Amino acid sequence: MNTDSNLPTMDKVKVPVTVVIPVRNEEINLPRCLDRLGRFEQVVVVDSGSTDRTREIALSYGCEFVEFRWDGRFPKKRNWLLINHAPVTPWVFFLDADEHVPEAFVDELARTLASTKHAGLEVVYTNHFLGKMLRYGVPQIKLPIFRVGAGLYERIDEEKWSRLDMEVHEHPVLDGSVGRLTTRVDHQDFKGLDAYKARHTEYAAWEARRTLRLLETPDSRVHLTAIQKRKYASIGAWWLAPTYFLYSYLRKFGILDGYAGLVFALMKAKYFSQIRRNLIALRGSSAPRK
Repeated sequence: MNTDSNLPTMDKVKVPVTVVIPVRNEEINLPRCLDRLGRFEQVVVVDSGSTDRTREIALSYGCEFVEFRWDGRFPKKRNWLLINHAPVTPWVFFLDADEHVPEAFVDELARTLASTKHAGLEVVYTNHFLGKMLRYGVPQIKLPIFRVGAGLYERIDEEKWSRLDMEVHEHPVLDGSVGRLTTRVDHQDFKGLDAYKARHTEYAAWEARRTLRLLETPDSRVHLTAIQKRKYASIGAWWLAPTYFLYSYLRKFGILDGYAGLVFALMKAKYFSQIRRNLIALRGSSAPRK
């Protein structure tokens, strides 16, 4: 009698992707992230000297655990892994510990990888803020999935601008086209509002330094995406923060997310204001007029 017990199924066949999770002290978020990764061929946790139970948790899930120490220069964490510990799978997926992949996302990814000609795949994220899932506003979109060997994250020689040892707003520069998945990944940080504020304060300082570097070195702007070009063309302007707020809260219907939508839009606007203030301080006079 014929049975389907020996036939490959979507559950049994591993998705040919190495999921790389860069971490530092992520014992709160990491278990929820790892719970959803059983269908991937390999999971690698790259750690920057965690002092909590991050290592113990990663090993308990059977992940490969790699330690990283940054010297303040190129390469940062993601590029360092790609250069020194290149995945053996055809694809790599960089996932943060506060990001959770639904089954429907893995299903779509498996189907897409079986036939796609693209070198990379963009992912859209659903944000959770103040305990609420935001359904409106400006969505977060990243390029975290690409073919191994197709490229690296853009090179930015920081010269110890900050303590950010991982590529944050840098994007992969790939040899090939880019597609986009439709199923969203959940971005749900359980560390709280104070951690969110501290993180974005550091991001704002880094963005100001990077903006000056881009203005000083035209060659470094070659690989910017269209969105990045628009951002850095206006990032020092006084009107960017209020314009972003109005666009996200009204034009993109963030108002329908209630109080959480209001606070999220305000804090994103504040982030752009912080970058402008940092630029003014760095340049010693006035912000660049664009």
